Amino acid sequence: MKLFPPKILFVCLGNICRSPLAEALLKHKTNTQNWLIDSAGLDSWHLGEPPCDLTRRILTENGIQTEHRARLFNTKDFDKFDLIYVMDHQNLQQVLNMARNDNDRAKVNLILNEIFPGENLDVPDPYMQNQAAIQQVYHLLDAATDQIAQKFNHENKR
Repeated sequence: MKLFPPKILFVCLGNICRSPLAEALLKHKTNTQNWLIDSAGLDSWHLGEPPCDLTRRILTENGIQTEHRARLFNTKDFDKFDLIYVMDHQNLQQVLNMARNDNDRAKVNLILNEIFPGENLDVPDPYMQNQAAIQQVYHLLDAATDQIAQKFNHENKR
């Protein structure tokens, strides 16, 4: 199955730390005119808010822009996106519980499986933590989005 241009959604709990960071990183690495890249959350605490201070600060330090505002994941996202990357097992279970069928479930994966295949590792949640926590998350998501960008850029050249 050829998925180009890809439609990719990143999902975390509040949609203000990890998923908007992954969204901004992948947008920065790709031709966003061709790709559809977005992020969403599973809880309504932060709807409409920009990414948290730690996320905005690390993006700025790395020269990456974002205009993201937190939104909720919903079942229509299964129709709109080809791939749905979740940040941890709790997110994975919630998204899979919302899946309507096997096709929906097949679109969902833990993002760190891109760099640690089959290890099913969680991206730690840096919310309300410190610079070291967001740095760790940044490096993990930077590597994972590098892998995603390379995979689809290679697929496009076929």
